[in-house]
Amino acid sequence: MSASPYMRAARITGHGGPEVLELAEVAVPAPQAGEVLVQVTAVALNNTDLWTREGAYGRPGDPEARSGWRGPIDFPRIQGADVAGRVVAVGAGVEGSLLGRRVVVDPAIYDSEGPDANPVGLMGSERDGGYAEYVTAPGARVHDVTESALSDDQLATLPTAYGTALGMIERGRLRKGETALVSGASGGVGLALVQIARARGARVVAISSGPKIDAVREAGAHAVVDRAGDIAEQIRSAAPEGIDVALDVVAGELVGEGLPLLREGGRWVVADALGGYGVTFDVRRLYLHNAQVIGSAMHTPRHFDLLMDLARRAEVQPVIAATFPLDQAARAQEELARRGHVGKIVMHP
Repeated sequence: MSASPYMRAARITGHGGPEVLELAEVAVPAPQAGEVLVQVTAVALNNTDLWTREGAYGRPGDPEARSGWRGPIDFPRIQGADVAGRVVAVGAGVEGSLLGRRVVVDPAIYDSEGPDANPVGLMGSERDGGYAEYVTAPGARVHDVTESALSDDQLATLPTAYGTALGMIERGRLRKGETALVSGASGGVGLALVQIARARGARVVAISSGPKIDAVREAGAHAVVDRAGDIAEQIRSAAPEGIDVALDVVAGELVGEGLPLLREGGRWVVADALGGYGVTFDVRRLYLHNAQVIGSAMHTPRHFDLLMDLARRAEVQPVIAATFPLDQAARAQEELARRGHVGKIVMHP
């Protein structure tokens, strides 16, 4: 625990561009009953950071409304969902054995306590996050990964990107021997999908841009489709018998183009809308072929437990694209928004 009662934190003062991010000195939060205090060693960036800052999520019935991940948020708000660090203090009711342990924080705020609870809030949006030297978290959502061979930087990349990817794979019921299509494969979630689907024994067909194809193939894709060409025709060539599960973070026109490529009983899982949230498709491709379109928002507690097992065994190898100090949070987000990188961007408080 720091001798100082204050810490540095990067927080947003309202919705807007990178200029609304400010570096501030704030009080170190005290863990309440059931909570722990984590000294942050690495925090990874996500698209959720950009869209929460911009207020880009919309609200039911008002898609243009400025909103955090799940509704209006309080300002100032410390951003950052993805935290790796060490437990330096515990609140009442938390096992003291966690003190000093190397941990990853599950950033989801759930609607219930069960293993299949749904995420209804997110650290860094609905509560303060890890763009700071310290952060509090419920003790039940802190996972001991002390023995993992992964670095702290790699561990910090797991919660949102790999948690979202594993949630998609689980909800899509991807099985060994099936063919999976991964869109946006060079991004954080995309690379996670490629790695986890490959580890599960699926054949992976990925969509990426030309300069990043080699990196996506190196991550484990069996075939890579260049998004600059005729995507549907390339997928047909790479998977002539069709796709069993599409793992899609792009949406937009890809949904309409891709649904006819699903095999009988295929599943199209959507977890993002990088290509646009307005979608048009022929509904006959669903009911005539027993296909499904499935929405997937992050992970459940059960999914996160599975992810932490992968982390302890180092069965995934996250790619670190760049690192920044905390006082360059705005620059780090600008780099993320340019989408010129492969893998994840990490900050060090």
